[in-house]
Parts: sequence; C-alpha cells; structure tokens
Amino acid sequence: MKRPSSWLMLLGIIAVLGLSCTSVLHAQDAEAAAETVAAAAEYTFDWSKSEVTPEMFAVNNLWIMIAAMLVFIMHLGFAMVESGLTRAKNTVNILFKNTMIPMIGIVMYAVCGWLIMYPGDAWIVDGVFAFGFGIGGGGVYSSTLYAGITPEYNPGYTVWTDFLFQGMFAATCATIVSGAVAGRVKLLPFLIFSILFVGILYPITGSWKWGGGWLDAKGFCDFAGSTLVHAVGGAGALAGALILGPRIGKYGKDGTVHPIPGHSMPLATIGVFLLWFGWFGFNGGSELSADPAGVSYVLVTTTIAACGGGIACAICSWVVGGKPDLSMALNGILAGLVGITAGPDTPTWIEALLGVGAVSGVLCYFAVMFFDKLKIDDPVGAISVHGVCGIYGTLCVAIFGDMSLLGIQALGTAVCFITSFIFAAIVFGVLKATMGIRVTEEEEIEGLDLGEHEMAAYPDFQRTYIKSYEAGEI
Repeated sequence: MKRPSSWLMLLGIIAVLGLSCTSVLHAQDAEAAAETVAAAAEYTFDWSKSEVTPEMFAVNNLWIMIAAMLVFIMHLGFAMVESGLTRAKNTVNILFKNTMIPMIGIVMYAVCGWLIMYPGDAWIVDGVFAFGFGIGGGGVYSSTLYAGITPEYNPGYTVWTDFLFQGMFAATCATIVSGAVAGRVKLLPFLIFSILFVGILYPITGSWKWGGGWLDAKGFCDFAGSTLVHAVGGAGALAGALILGPRIGKYGKDGTVHPIPGHSMPLATIGVFLLWFGWFGFNGGSELSADPAGVSYVLVTTTIAACGGGIACAICSWVVGGKPDLSMALNGILAGLVGITAGPDTPTWIEALLGVGAVSGVLCYFAVMFFDKLKIDDPVGAISVHGVCGIYGTLCVAIFGDMSLLGIQALGTAVCFITSFIFAAIVFGVLKATMGIRVTEEEEIEGLDLGEHEMAAYPDFQRTYIKSYEAGEI
C-alpha cells in the first residue's frame, strides 16, 4: 500500500538537512568565491614543510583508500549475514535495506555528518564555513582549503581519502540496527530512522572522541570503534527491538523460546567471512598510516581475536547447548572482532586470543540466551555481538593496557551507549506514534518481500506464488 504522506515526510527530512548545510556552504558571495578559486589555482605545496616524503605520502594515502574499500565490502557481509539468519520470505526486504543504508550513510555523512563529527577539520576556512567536499562541485573555494588536499591537511592522506574512510564507518553503524529489527519493521520508517541515526547521532557521539571532544580530552581510547561504531549501533538495535516487540511465534505464552532458524547458513557463513575480510581495513586502516609495524601488528591481533571468539562461542554451544551450533560459531567470530576493535594495538597475541577474543565469544553466547529470556527478539544477535562485546572490548583497552584508564573507558562507553539508546528510542517512538513502525500481522506472516516489495527472492518456492500459479492468476 502506498503511503504518499510518509514519503513526503522522508523527502522533507532530507530537504531540511540539505538546506541547513547548503545555507552554510554558500555563505560567501560569487565575487569572493571567484577570488579564492583563482588563489587555489596558483597554489603549490612546499614538501619541505611536510612531515613525510612525497613517496611515503602516496603510500599512506593508498593504504587508507584500500582500507576504505575493505570497509565498504563489509556492507555485503552484513547483507549476507542478515538474510541468511532470517526467513526466506524476508530476503528481498533485508537486501533492499542493506543496499540503501550505505548510500544513505555516505550521503548523510557528506551533507552534515562530517561537519558535525569533525568541526575543526577543513570546515572553517579563513573564518568562513566551507564544505570540503564541495571543491570542484559548487562549494565554497579557498586557497587554504585547496591546500587541504595536500599533506598540510594530514601527514598521511588527503581530505578526500579521509572523507571516504570515515564515511564508510558511518554507514556501518546503521547497518547494525537493521539485523535486530528484521522481519517485522516497516521499510520507510526504518529508512527515516537510518537518515537521522547516521546524520545526527553517530557524528555527535563520534565527535566526543574522534572529533577531539570531551571524551578525547579525558583520555578515552577507542582505536577503531568498539564503542563509537559497534556499541552505539548495538544500543540503537536494542531500542528498536524493544519498541517493535518480538516476531510472531518467537516466544510462547509460557515463556518458552521458539527458535526461528535462518533460511540459508551458506549465506550467513559467506557474510561472516566477508566481514572478517573487511575488518582488516576497519582496524588496519584505523592506524591512519601505512606504518609497517603498526598495521601488521593490528592485523595479527584482529585475526587472532576473531579465532578466539569463534572457537569459544562454538565450544559454549556444544557444551551448554548439546550440539555444535554454526550460527553461534559465526557470531563468536564477529564478537571477537568487535571486542578487539577498541584496542588492537594494545594486547599481546595471547591476550587477544583469550582475554579479548575468547571472552567476547563466551559473552556473546550467554548474552543471546539472556536477551531471549527477557523476550527481546534479535534475529541475528546484533545486540549481543555489537552492543555487549563493544562495551567489553572498550574496557579491554584498560584491562590489557593501562588500568588507570578503566574509569574513563567505562564512562565513555556507558555515555555513548545510553545516548544512542535514548536517541533511537525517541526516534522509533515518534515514528511509531505518527506512521507506525511494524507491518501488519498478515504482512509479517506472508513475508515482507511480498508485503513491502511485491517481489520474492525465491519465487519458485514462495507459497503464495505457487498458489497463484495453480489458480491461473500468473
């Protein structure tokens, strides 16, 4: 059923955010802009002032660009994991959401997210606000900003590479929420939520540390985002799952849990290995240079933590559950990766294997059981993997590094988690009150593929399609 008023709401949100940004971008008049364009055209960079050689600058820049591409491929991993661990009748819906999220995330990061997250970097130029990505595309020009695409911006990489790398992280955060609300959330309200979550919440909490804000001033550490990406996303997932309620048939009236198996474990397995592959860019790129020792060590601890998480979670499922559970082993790998993300440069390889990875895997297993007992339905375990293990991984920076940081690590992850939860709860609550966020019971039973898209991922096996064929309707 078409909902034109809802689509108008979506377009209105995009327009307001876009206009709020463009009003700043065109603060200079045409004459002033022309002058700065001319100055930029004559600008040359003096390499003698740089901390790196031209060759090293090129190598650093290339590695961060490759890392951004690796993070980008993680979106395919999320799409495979979420579709594989849920029912076949919702596959198109999940793939559509996971196709839209990176596009929404990157655009919103360009429109306002980068400005909010890094208010001091390449935004205020000669006393005038400027949109760095506007060079060559109608934005405010400046010789100083033009210099920003050289090592004056960063000894390691250009402003464009910075935007690309950071934008991929922003898009990842909303993808985490998608899995927890799968199978019963309306498409349009979720897309509106994603716009606001990526465009406002993520850059605000990110600015507290990565943007040089108050958490950074207090010494809070989060190397690649156990809190700023994963715990923040996990908190949003928790709010969404609570407000939506469980899927039909997930919990019995007597409190029993009825497992709803995913329709394709091969897809889920492919997705996890794609995510693991992308994590080399996620953590390795966060070294923010191509330093051989730094990057290689981060990649080693990242890999070993993933192994520890997967092994520990698999053992838990075998010992406690009675049978080795593939879905738990896969989530254990992700749990280990999330856990190590806050401090892959801190632990020894044994600490990464046992203290970070294995403990994260165990926490993930029992967190999934815990949330099921609370009747919080999370089809893919996103709250456990990203929320619980994101918090634990942030604490590991102090546990396996400097214990004097434990207080600020706990404060930082708690504040970011709570802020994200409250923001997501408010947004979901307003959407629920105004346009509704859950599909009808009939749509949920039939599947969101048909209800939301009038399309099926596997039409030859879709019961409704078969019935229509037998009735001569198609």
